[in-house]
Amino acid sequence: MAQPQRKPDLIGKLADRGEDVVGKISDFPSAQRVVDAAAGLKARADEIQRRLRGLDELEKRVAALEKKVDRLAKPAPKRSAAKRTTTPRAKKT
Repeated sequence: MAQPQRKPDLIGKLADRGEDVVGKISDFPSAQRVVDAAAGLKARADEIQRRLRGLDELEKRVAALEKKVDRLAKPAPKRSAAKRTTTPRAKKT
């Protein structure tokens, strides 16, 4: 039994049209500018991502320094007067 001829579905039609457009897009001079802009955007996004990864380490260092400053800013505990363990000498007359 022969399979009935199926009509191309919507996805297939769109795929065919997309292939046609991609083939013709190289004929347009402005298309190269769009492609260049997209490549530049990717490069800039990569650079931003690299810089943001460096911020994590800086945040950790700043947090450690803030803790150290807080610890140093606390008033030092008062020392009690030193206790004498020996008796004072008697004056010679």
